[in-house]
Amino acid sequence: MDVWKKAITLVKKIYIATKDFPKEELYGLINQMRRAAVSIPSNIAEGKTRQSINEYIQFLYIALGSVAELETQTAIAKELGYIDTSTENGLLTEIDSIARMSRNLIKSLRSISTSNL
Repeated sequence: MDVWKKAITLVKKIYIATKDFPKEELYGLINQMRRAAVSIPSNIAEGKTRQSINEYIQFLYIALGSVAELETQTAIAKELGYIDTSTENGLLTEIDSIARMSRNLIKSLRSISTSNL
């Protein structure tokens, strides 16, 4: 699944981007960003294993919530000077792509669900 693979790649990029944050952020922004990033592919995978399309869609919405959190946290990291503009732009581009792919998957699943009625 392409969106899951892309989300795994994003996790790696977040871990790399946060490794040089100040040590006092270990239990703050570092932890928040890493948890939000890991939550995205985790929820996509969990949803895929569910019994119904509606459950799968619900987990995709949870993943989208984590996408929004990570987008905000990335902006905060830039504002605090923990990442530069180039890193911020690269991460936000990846985050936006995952959001679009997730929304498209939701649309596709909804059309499958309604065509089975």
